Amino acid sequence: MNVDTTTTLGVDLGERSYPIHIGHGLLDRAGVLLHEQTLRRVIVVTNPTVAAYWLSPLLRSLAAAGVVADTITIPDGEAHKHQGTLDDVLTRLLEMRAERNTALVALGGGVVGDITGFAAAIFQRGMPFVQIPTTLLAQVDSSVGGKTGINHPLGKNMIGAFHQPRLVLIDTGCLATLPPRELAAGMAEVVKHGAIRDADFFAWLERNAARLSAADPDALRHAIHASCVIKSAVVAMDEHEGGVRAVLNFGHTFGHAIEAHAGYGAWLHGEAVGVGMVLAARLSARVRGLPGGDVDRLVALLRQLDVPTAPPVIPLARWLDLMGRDKKVAAGRIRFVLLDALGDAVVTDAVPETELAAVLT
Repeated sequence: MNVDTTTTLGVDLGERSYPIHIGHGLLDRAGVLLHEQTLRRVIVVTNPTVAAYWLSPLLRSLAAAGVVADTITIPDGEAHKHQGTLDDVLTRLLEMRAERNTALVALGGGVVGDITGFAAAIFQRGMPFVQIPTTLLAQVDSSVGGKTGINHPLGKNMIGAFHQPRLVLIDTGCLATLPPRELAAGMAEVVKHGAIRDADFFAWLERNAARLSAADPDALRHAIHASCVIKSAVVAMDEHEGGVRAVLNFGHTFGHAIEAHAGYGAWLHGEAVGVGMVLAARLSARVRGLPGGDVDRLVALLRQLDVPTAPPVIPLARWLDLMGRDKKVAAGRIRFVLLDALGDAVVTDAVPETELAAVLT
């Protein structure tokens, strides 16, 4: 591996600070990096799809560094991100006699990362864990920030905990085995970061959309790095989402409703977020004065990246019921993440129902 292509960022959270390593071939260094964190025994949580490609290289690296490793395999897919899977993981930890200083390693996408992190947060009241995300969506978003959890039939990610990882290891080489649909879904979260915080990065995405869709390694590495910089900065300002961190949910209020209505797994998370961003942008134009040209740019970029932009048909009452269960609801009012301009997001509950209905019907 060319070490010169590896970059390291920091998530500044005081005593809970941790590094994000980004580079090609980093799985080969996983053992050394975990050993440097004084992690000597780990349990890798993964799924069969990821394990077929990346489990053996990871286990070889851990063994070479003297890190003792066991494995737990969970089913693949959002449909399995529920209490039953979490219970299975906890049972295996008990059977393996995991201790409080045993580390869990999440090798996989967002589902693996969220379940592993939640198990680490609650097993023996907290154990260390490491994120090794293998999907673009997990690399640019869910692996950073310490949000963990599971879904409930009445709402997505409604049961969970904030539990920061010890480190995040992003091997961009893992994207080589990612199906095109998964790659496109991850692009939605990349676009989100530019839309909420960095207009220059958004413009860079517009100029490089073709390279990103073609999975150009250099373009992907830059997009991942820029997304992690943006998310890390927001998390450092507001670890537990009491204020500014809510802007990271741009598109998610609508997107989570789409996922819950369709049944978890029917839409990929990034696909639903992409549609949600379009709806949020159109609502922004109606209530915040977002220029129509900015809405058009967002839609055009998502389409260039093969992210869906058209919402499914959902009755208005169903939309309102599902969004009313969103975690950002306060005092019974739905709070939306909207845009005043590309790169400038706000959180507001000042949304007349007539305007919301106009966007959803």
